[in-house]
Amino acid sequence: VFENVHFSYPSRPGIAALEGVNLSISPGETVALVGPSGAGKSTMIQIMLRFYDPQQGAILLDGIDLRTLARDEFCRHIALVPQDPVIFADTARENIRFGRPEATDAEVESAARAAAAHEFLTALPDGYDSYVGERGVMLSGGQKQRIAIARAILRDSPILLLDEATSALDAESEQAVQTAVEALARERTTLIVAHRLATVKKADRIVVFDHGRIVAQGT
Repeated sequence: VFENVHFSYPSRPGIAALEGVNLSISPGETVALVGPSGAGKSTMIQIMLRFYDPQQGAILLDGIDLRTLARDEFCRHIALVPQDPVIFADTARENIRFGRPEATDAEVESAARAAAAHEFLTALPDGYDSYVGERGVMLSGGQKQRIAIARAILRDSPILLLDEATSALDAESEQAVQTAVEALARERTTLIVAHRLATVKKADRIVVFDHGRIVAQGT
């Protein structure tokens, strides 16, 4: 629940990034946030993850103000697939395992299959144990994205945040990722920030932002 949330970035104190946002999301609901660039969509994700706290209002998780929760405790309940995923200079396997460090190899590979990543990973010179380079330079945008989705699947959190998760993909990769995302969202509370219609069509609810405010909601 977002309760009358007001927020301005510290670098732009006079400009409201979010202005009086009220939004309630039910367990298991998939909600898409849409609107022009700079409307406040990604800011919603950032303050949900507590990269920042709102100057006014509150964000509640199961009725509890996020500011009262230990950060590592509540972060365990959230999986994020960002627009530009962080890929470490390590193997593909360890990049996926980052989602849940204690996961077995079999669980890592199962998550990769679900994210439509298994095929390209097994085609790499050393398969899952191939080094992907600093920031994943050996991988295409779509491949990095699928590793990030595999990581989120492995994490298996009840809340899923997708920030433009299919923006870097060609049509074929997007189709594969879209299917993976739909399967992932089915049993979770999901917030999707998106520009593309394909991504939002299947959401339970679409929330339109403009200039930091919610201007419309519907299916």
